[in-house]
Amino acid sequence: MNRAANKADVKHNASLFGILILLGAGWGVTMPLTKITVGAGYQYLGLIFWQFAVAVILMGSVLLLRGRLRWPSKAQAYFACMIALIGTLLPNSASYQAAVYLPSGVISILLSLIPMIAFPIALALGNDGFSLRKLIGLSIGFSAVALIAVTGSSFVGEVSLWWIAVALIAPSFYALEGNVVAKWGTYGFDPIETLFWSSVFGVFPALMLAVASGQFIPVPKVWGTAEYAFLIIAIAHAIVYAGYVWLVGRAGPVFAAQVSYLVTIFGVGWAMILLRESYAAGFWVALVLMLCGLFLVQPRKRDEEAIET
Repeated sequence: MNRAANKADVKHNASLFGILILLGAGWGVTMPLTKITVGAGYQYLGLIFWQFAVAVILMGSVLLLRGRLRWPSKAQAYFACMIALIGTLLPNSASYQAAVYLPSGVISILLSLIPMIAFPIALALGNDGFSLRKLIGLSIGFSAVALIAVTGSSFVGEVSLWWIAVALIAPSFYALEGNVVAKWGTYGFDPIETLFWSSVFGVFPALMLAVASGQFIPVPKVWGTAEYAFLIIAIAHAIVYAGYVWLVGRAGPVFAAQVSYLVTIFGVGWAMILLRESYAAGFWVALVLMLCGLFLVQPRKRDEEAIET
Protein backbone atom coordinates (compact mmCIF):
# COMPACT_ATOMS: atom_id res chain seq x y z
CA MET A 1 0.00 0.00 0.00
CA ASN A 2 2.83 2.38 0.96
CA ARG A 3 4.72 1.45 -2.19
CA ALA A 4 1.69 2.32 -4.34
CA ALA A 5 1.26 5.63 -2.48
CA ASN A 6 4.94 6.45 -2.96
CA LYS A 7 4.69 5.74 -6.68
CA ALA A 8 1.66 8.02 -6.90
CA ASP A 9 3.53 10.78 -5.06
CA VAL A 10 6.54 10.45 -7.36
CA LYS A 11 4.31 10.59 -10.43
CA HIS A 12 2.44 13.62 -9.03
CA ASN A 13 5.69 15.46 -8.22
CA ALA A 14 7.14 14.63 -11.63
CA SER A 15 4.07 16.08 -13.34
CA LEU A 16 4.36 19.27 -11.27
CA PHE A 17 8.04 19.61 -12.20
CA GLY A 18 7.11 19.05 -15.83
CA ILE A 19 4.55 21.84 -15.68
CA LEU A 20 7.09 24.09 -13.96
CA ILE A 21 9.58 23.48 -16.78
CA LEU A 22 6.95 24.14 -19.43
CA LEU A 23 6.00 27.43 -17.76
CA GLY A 24 9.65 28.49 -17.59
CA ALA A 25 10.22 27.58 -21.24
CA GLY A 26 7.01 29.31 -22.32
CA TRP A 27 7.78 32.53 -20.48
CA GLY A 28 11.44 32.43 -21.50
CA VAL A 29 10.72 32.13 -25.22
CA THR A 30 8.69 35.35 -25.17
CA MET A 31 11.93 37.33 -24.67
CA PRO A 32 13.58 36.59 -28.04
CA LEU A 33 10.19 36.56 -29.78
CA THR A 34 9.60 40.08 -28.46
CA LYS A 35 12.95 41.09 -29.93
CA ILE A 36 11.89 39.68 -33.30
CA THR A 37 8.53 41.50 -33.18
CA VAL A 38 9.83 44.95 -32.25
CA GLY A 39 12.72 44.49 -34.65
CA ALA A 40 10.14 44.39 -37.46
CA GLY A 41 9.04 47.92 -36.52
CA TYR A 42 5.88 47.19 -34.54
CA GLN A 43 5.26 49.77 -31.80
CA TYR A 44 4.51 48.96 -28.18
CA LEU A 45 0.98 50.39 -27.85
CA GLY A 46 -0.27 48.47 -30.86
CA LEU A 47 1.30 45.29 -29.51
CA ILE A 48 -0.23 45.79 -26.06
CA PHE A 49 -3.69 46.25 -27.59
CA TRP A 50 -3.44 42.93 -29.41
CA GLN A 51 -2.05 41.23 -26.32
CA PHE A 52 -5.14 42.34 -24.40
CA ALA A 53 -7.42 41.34 -27.30
CA VAL A 54 -5.99 37.83 -27.60
CA ALA A 55 -6.32 37.31 -23.83
CA VAL A 56 -9.97 38.45 -23.97
CA ILE A 57 -10.74 35.96 -26.74
CA LEU A 58 -8.89 33.02 -25.16
CA MET A 59 -9.90 33.51 -21.53
CA GLY A 60 -13.43 34.61 -22.47
CA SER A 61 -13.92 31.39 -24.42
CA VAL A 62 -12.79 29.34 -21.42
CA LEU A 63 -15.15 31.20 -19.07
CA LEU A 64 -18.05 30.73 -21.48
CA LEU A 65 -17.39 27.00 -21.64
CA ARG A 66 -17.25 26.87 -17.85
CA GLY A 67 -20.40 28.95 -17.47
CA ARG A 68 -18.57 31.50 -15.34
CA LEU A 69 -18.79 34.61 -17.51
CA ARG A 70 -20.47 37.00 -15.06
CA TRP A 71 -20.28 40.77 -14.80
CA PRO A 72 -17.90 41.77 -11.98
CA SER A 73 -18.79 43.79 -8.92
CA LYS A 74 -17.60 47.38 -8.55
CA ALA A 75 -14.69 46.30 -6.35
CA GLN A 76 -13.72 43.57 -8.81
CA ALA A 77 -13.85 46.05 -11.71
CA TYR A 78 -11.50 48.43 -9.87
CA PHE A 79 -9.16 45.52 -9.13
CA ALA A 80 -9.18 44.42 -12.79
CA CYS A 81 -8.37 47.96 -13.96
CA MET A 82 -5.44 48.14 -11.54
CA ILE A 83 -4.06 44.78 -12.70
CA ALA A 84 -4.41 45.87 -16.33
CA LEU A 85 -2.38 48.99 -15.53
CA ILE A 86 0.41 47.60 -13.33
CA GLY A 87 0.41 44.07 -14.74
CA THR A 88 0.39 44.73 -18.49
CA LEU A 89 0.05 48.30 -19.78
CA LEU A 90 2.91 49.96 -17.88
CA PRO A 91 5.43 47.09 -17.64
CA ASN A 92 4.93 45.91 -21.22
CA SER A 93 5.23 49.46 -22.56
CA ALA A 94 8.70 49.59 -21.01
CA SER A 95 9.64 46.04 -22.03
CA TYR A 96 8.71 46.45 -25.69
CA GLN A 97 10.67 49.69 -25.94
CA ALA A 98 13.73 48.30 -24.15
CA ALA A 99 13.68 45.20 -26.36
CA VAL A 100 14.53 47.37 -29.37
CA TYR A 101 17.84 48.42 -27.81
CA LEU A 102 18.88 45.59 -25.48
CA PRO A 103 19.92 42.01 -26.24
CA SER A 104 17.20 39.51 -25.38
CA GLY A 105 19.46 37.67 -22.93
CA VAL A 106 20.04 40.86 -20.94
CA ILE A 107 16.27 41.45 -20.65
CA SER A 108 15.87 37.87 -19.39
CA ILE A 109 18.40 38.51 -16.64
CA LEU A 110 16.78 41.83 -15.68
CA LEU A 111 13.32 40.24 -15.47
CA SER A 112 14.67 37.76 -12.94
CA LEU A 113 14.95 40.70 -10.54
CA ILE A 114 11.21 40.40 -9.84
CA PRO A 115 11.59 38.43 -6.57
CA MET A 116 14.37 40.76 -5.43
CA ILE A 117 12.44 43.96 -6.09
CA ALA A 118 9.39 42.33 -4.49
CA PHE A 119 11.24 42.02 -1.17
CA PRO A 120 11.45 45.74 -0.23
CA ILE A 121 7.89 46.27 -1.50
CA ALA A 122 6.75 43.37 0.69
CA LEU A 123 8.46 44.99 3.68
CA ALA A 124 6.69 48.29 2.98
CA LEU A 125 3.27 46.61 2.68
CA GLY A 126 3.79 44.31 5.64
CA ASN A 127 3.71 41.18 3.49
CA ASP A 128 7.12 39.99 4.71
CA GLY A 129 9.55 40.51 7.57
CA PHE A 130 13.17 41.61 7.39
CA SER A 131 15.62 38.89 6.37
CA LEU A 132 19.38 39.31 6.14
CA ARG A 133 19.48 36.44 3.66
CA LYS A 134 17.08 38.23 1.32
CA LEU A 135 18.91 41.54 1.74
CA ILE A 136 22.14 39.86 0.68
CA GLY A 137 20.33 38.28 -2.28
CA LEU A 138 18.95 41.68 -3.27
CA SER A 139 22.44 43.17 -3.15
CA ILE A 140 23.90 40.35 -5.24
CA GLY A 141 21.11 40.74 -7.80
CA PHE A 142 21.72 44.43 -8.26
CA SER A 143 25.46 43.85 -8.46
CA ALA A 144 24.66 41.70 -11.51
CA VAL A 145 22.79 44.66 -13.02
CA ALA A 146 25.77 46.91 -12.30
CA LEU A 147 28.08 44.41 -13.99
CA ILE A 148 25.87 44.38 -17.09
CA ALA A 149 25.98 48.18 -17.20
CA VAL A 150 29.77 48.31 -16.77
CA THR A 151 30.50 45.60 -19.34
CA GLY A 152 27.78 46.67 -21.78
CA SER A 153 30.22 47.18 -24.60
CA SER A 154 31.02 43.46 -24.58
CA PHE A 155 27.50 42.52 -25.70
CA VAL A 156 26.19 42.17 -29.22
CA GLY A 157 24.07 45.29 -29.60
CA GLU A 158 23.82 48.56 -27.72
CA VAL A 159 23.59 48.36 -23.93
CA SER A 160 23.18 51.73 -22.22
CA LEU A 161 22.31 52.75 -18.68
CA TRP A 162 19.16 54.46 -19.94
CA TRP A 163 17.70 51.36 -21.56
CA ILE A 164 18.71 49.19 -18.62
CA ALA A 165 16.74 51.60 -16.43
CA VAL A 166 13.75 51.39 -18.79
CA ALA A 167 13.95 47.57 -18.78
CA LEU A 168 13.89 47.60 -14.96
CA ILE A 169 10.43 49.22 -15.02
CA ALA A 170 8.81 45.92 -16.01
CA PRO A 171 10.12 43.76 -13.13
CA SER A 172 9.34 46.61 -10.74
CA PHE A 173 5.67 46.64 -11.72
CA TYR A 174 5.45 42.83 -11.76
CA ALA A 175 6.88 42.82 -8.23
CA LEU A 176 4.32 45.43 -7.20
CA GLU A 177 1.51 43.42 -8.78
CA GLY A 178 2.49 40.28 -6.89
CA ASN A 179 2.56 42.14 -3.60
CA VAL A 180 -0.79 43.82 -4.25
CA VAL A 181 -2.40 40.42 -4.87
CA ALA A 182 -0.67 38.97 -1.79
CA LYS A 183 -1.90 41.86 0.35
CA TRP A 184 -5.50 42.26 -0.86
CA GLY A 185 -6.24 39.09 -2.82
CA THR A 186 -8.09 38.85 -6.14
CA TYR A 187 -11.56 39.88 -4.91
CA GLY A 188 -13.03 36.47 -5.66
CA PHE A 189 -11.56 36.11 -9.16
CA ASP A 190 -9.80 32.90 -10.15
CA PRO A 191 -6.68 33.18 -12.39
CA ILE A 192 -8.65 33.00 -15.65
CA GLU A 193 -11.21 35.59 -14.48
CA THR A 194 -8.40 37.88 -13.34
CA LEU A 195 -6.67 37.76 -16.71
CA PHE A 196 -9.95 38.05 -18.64
CA TRP A 197 -11.38 41.06 -16.81
CA SER A 198 -8.08 42.91 -16.57
CA SER A 199 -7.76 42.44 -20.35
CA VAL A 200 -11.37 43.58 -20.92
CA PHE A 201 -10.77 46.79 -18.99
CA GLY A 202 -7.36 47.27 -20.58
CA VAL A 203 -8.19 46.62 -24.22
CA PHE A 204 -10.21 49.80 -24.86
CA PRO A 205 -7.72 52.28 -23.33
CA ALA A 206 -4.94 50.45 -25.19
CA LEU A 207 -6.90 50.74 -28.43
CA MET A 208 -7.47 54.47 -27.96
CA LEU A 209 -3.82 55.09 -27.10
CA ALA A 210 -2.64 53.03 -30.08
CA VAL A 211 -4.92 54.87 -32.51
CA ALA A 212 -4.14 58.32 -31.07
CA SER A 213 -0.39 57.70 -31.24
CA GLY A 214 -0.50 56.20 -34.72
CA GLN A 215 0.76 52.87 -33.39
CA PHE A 216 -2.36 50.81 -34.12
CA ILE A 217 -1.57 47.57 -35.93
CA PRO A 218 -4.28 46.32 -38.33
CA VAL A 219 -4.62 42.59 -38.87
CA PRO A 220 -1.78 41.79 -41.31
CA LYS A 221 -2.76 40.61 -44.77
CA VAL A 222 0.55 38.79 -45.07
CA TRP A 223 1.98 36.94 -42.11
CA GLY A 224 5.70 36.58 -41.60
CA THR A 225 8.08 35.67 -38.78
CA ALA A 226 7.34 38.80 -36.74
CA GLU A 227 3.57 38.35 -36.91
CA TYR A 228 3.68 34.70 -35.88
CA ALA A 229 6.20 35.57 -33.16
CA PHE A 230 3.82 38.04 -31.58
CA LEU A 231 0.86 35.67 -31.85
CA ILE A 232 2.89 33.11 -29.91
CA ILE A 233 3.78 35.79 -27.33
CA ALA A 234 0.13 36.72 -26.78
CA ILE A 235 -1.00 33.10 -26.46
CA ALA A 236 1.94 32.18 -24.21
CA HIS A 237 1.24 35.19 -21.98
CA ALA A 238 -2.31 34.02 -21.33
CA ILE A 239 -1.44 30.36 -20.81
CA VAL A 240 1.63 30.95 -18.64
CA TYR A 241 -0.16 33.50 -16.45
CA ALA A 242 -3.08 31.18 -15.75
CA GLY A 243 -0.78 28.18 -15.42
CA TYR A 244 1.50 29.88 -12.91
CA VAL A 245 -1.36 30.93 -10.64
CA TRP A 246 -2.82 27.40 -10.92
CA LEU A 247 0.57 25.97 -9.91
CA VAL A 248 0.73 28.25 -6.87
CA GLY A 249 -2.63 26.91 -5.75
CA ARG A 250 -1.69 23.28 -6.43
CA ALA A 251 1.95 23.14 -5.25
CA GLY A 252 2.34 26.31 -3.18
CA PRO A 253 4.24 29.56 -3.75
CA VAL A 254 7.59 28.14 -2.62
CA PHE A 255 7.58 25.51 -5.37
CA ALA A 256 6.09 27.80 -8.03
CA ALA A 257 8.64 30.54 -7.32
CA GLN A 258 11.37 28.29 -8.73
CA VAL A 259 10.08 29.22 -12.19
CA SER A 260 12.22 32.38 -11.91
CA TYR A 261 15.37 30.31 -12.42
CA LEU A 262 13.89 28.57 -15.44
CA VAL A 263 12.65 31.78 -17.06
CA THR A 264 16.14 33.28 -16.85
CA ILE A 265 17.93 30.17 -18.11
CA PHE A 266 15.41 29.44 -20.88
CA GLY A 267 15.33 33.13 -21.87
CA VAL A 268 19.09 33.15 -22.40
CA GLY A 269 19.03 29.76 -24.12
CA TRP A 270 16.21 30.70 -26.50
CA ALA A 271 18.01 33.95 -27.37
CA MET A 272 21.15 32.01 -28.32
CA ILE A 273 19.14 29.57 -30.44
CA LEU A 274 16.64 31.92 -32.12
CA LEU A 275 18.64 35.14 -32.32
CA ARG A 276 22.19 33.73 -32.40
CA GLU A 277 23.09 36.06 -29.54
CA SER A 278 26.58 35.61 -28.11
CA TYR A 279 27.90 36.91 -24.82
CA ALA A 280 31.26 37.74 -23.34
CA ALA A 281 32.54 36.65 -19.91
CA GLY A 282 30.89 39.58 -18.13
CA PHE A 283 27.44 38.34 -19.10
CA TRP A 284 27.99 34.86 -17.71
CA VAL A 285 29.33 36.26 -14.45
CA ALA A 286 26.23 38.47 -14.20
CA LEU A 287 24.00 35.44 -14.89
CA VAL A 288 25.64 33.42 -12.12
CA LEU A 289 25.33 36.35 -9.71
CA MET A 290 21.66 36.77 -10.57
CA LEU A 291 20.92 33.08 -10.01
CA CYS A 292 22.72 33.24 -6.65
CA GLY A 293 20.66 36.30 -5.72
CA LEU A 294 17.49 34.47 -6.76
CA PHE A 295 18.42 31.51 -4.56
CA LEU A 296 18.70 33.78 -1.53
CA VAL A 297 15.49 35.78 -2.04
CA GLN A 298 13.25 32.87 -3.07
CA PRO A 299 10.74 32.03 -0.33
CA ARG A 300 11.43 29.05 1.90
CA LYS A 301 8.91 26.76 3.52
CA ARG A 302 9.64 28.27 6.91
CA ASP A 303 8.93 31.75 5.50
CA GLU A 304 5.48 30.53 4.48
CA GLU A 305 4.85 29.05 7.92
CA ALA A 306 5.97 32.25 9.65
CA ILE A 307 3.56 34.35 7.56
CA GLU A 308 0.68 31.94 8.22
CA THR A 309 1.20 32.13 11.99
